[in-house]
Amino acid sequence: MIALLIVACEVAFWVLLAAGLALRYVAKKPRLGAAVLLCEPLLEVVLLVVTAIDLKNGAEPDWKHGLAAVYIGFTVGLGHSTIKWVDARVAHRWFGGPPPVKPPKYGMARAVHEWRTAARWILAAVVAAGLLQAAIWYVGSGGETDSLRNWQQKMGWVIGINLIIAGGYTVWPKQAPKDAVTDREPADREPADR
Repeated sequence: MIALLIVACEVAFWVLLAAGLALRYVAKKPRLGAAVLLCEPLLEVVLLVVTAIDLKNGAEPDWKHGLAAVYIGFTVGLGHSTIKWVDARVAHRWFGGPPPVKPPKYGMARAVHEWRTAARWILAAVVAAGLLQAAIWYVGSGGETDSLRNWQQKMGWVIGINLIIAGGYTVWPKQAPKDAVTDREPADREPADR
């Protein structure tokens, strides 16, 4: 049941996103579209409650419970930036909006961009690891929690990989060719003329 609920939450995420953007751009009701997009976190609350009830009713923790925690963590860490990314591209492609700002390619501007990206992934992994730890405490010492601990280790890998990538761009910044233009704004910032 948990695995099906995770799939349902993912499908509902994209349906709500499409509905919110349609209301914003097609129906010209930006406030209603924003209200629909604000319903996105309710999906994670439902998944969290159902997972907790499943564990309370005596279900042995397994990979599905761990995946639920990871899904919630990644939605917390990456959901907002995903919505902004899709919104910018939909606005540009079909509704005459400005082109999305591309991330910087070179130097410390690229390193800063990579650290921002890493921060989102690290937040996602930390939230997931925290939820997994809460589930481990919830189950108690009498339950089998190895699958949850395995997910925690994977979140440690996510954190480590992101630190290595961002650190690599900081220590060894990619240098711009002599004729390259390097005054671009980071991708997660609004253009100044908006």
